[in-house]
Amino acid sequence: MTWYGGPLAGFDLETTGTDPLEARIVTAAVVEAEGGTVRGRRTWLADPGVLIPAQASAVHGISSERAAAEGRPVREVAAEVADALRDAWARGVPVVAYNAAFDLTLLSAELERHGLPPLGPLGPVVDPYTIDRAVDRYRKGKRTLEAVCGEYGVILDGAHQAAADALAAVHVATAIAARHAAVAALTAEELHARQVVWYAEWAEDFEAFLRRKGNADASVDRGWPLRAGSVPRAAGADASATHPGR
Repeated sequence: MTWYGGPLAGFDLETTGTDPLEARIVTAAVVEAEGGTVRGRRTWLADPGVLIPAQASAVHGISSERAAAEGRPVREVAAEVADALRDAWARGVPVVAYNAAFDLTLLSAELERHGLPPLGPLGPVVDPYTIDRAVDRYRKGKRTLEAVCGEYGVILDGAHQAAADALAAVHVATAIAARHAAVAALTAEELHARQVVWYAEWAEDFEAFLRRKGNADASVDRGWPLRAGSVPRAAGADASATHPGR
């Protein structure tokens, strides 16, 4: 069965910053969809336990005051989000996340920070950001979620709202499969393994580019769907204020 032949679970975080090892969860969503129909949706608002920078609030619309007043403890939110992803994988449902190395690394860092069990073996993961860069490498323009939605004709209603971004990631993933037969033909496990390689190749090329531009010490992490060495690795294998790749 091809990877998109059944349900997909879109996953997104909106956060306090752009460093996945330091930023905290503000909002989260897991949206399960199949054939264009939403089958289930869970959303969370967290009190991250730190001030939310104004730059981040301007993007996702959540202030420190609102998070403190309405949000649940981030430890509880991180645990429930992790459980939702584990449940999807246990049922054989691929998790779709745009720039997965950001969201999954950040979630894993939150779990570790709060003494919670690690996310465990990850996969299969589908990352439209990584896939699009590999299959349409030389296309000009931005690779933000909004830009890539435009490229593939996906309507993004409510950018930087976690549920909207999670669902858009699912739609972009299926649109890429519709355009690129080689991607559509893969199983979820095969696609996961390909993305590990594609991401590492992109990181190596980008690092070389930065060094050619004069940054001799440039280093681009090659790990996917988790940053290498930051948290336990997965089994087998232009930015916004709150989410690189957005």
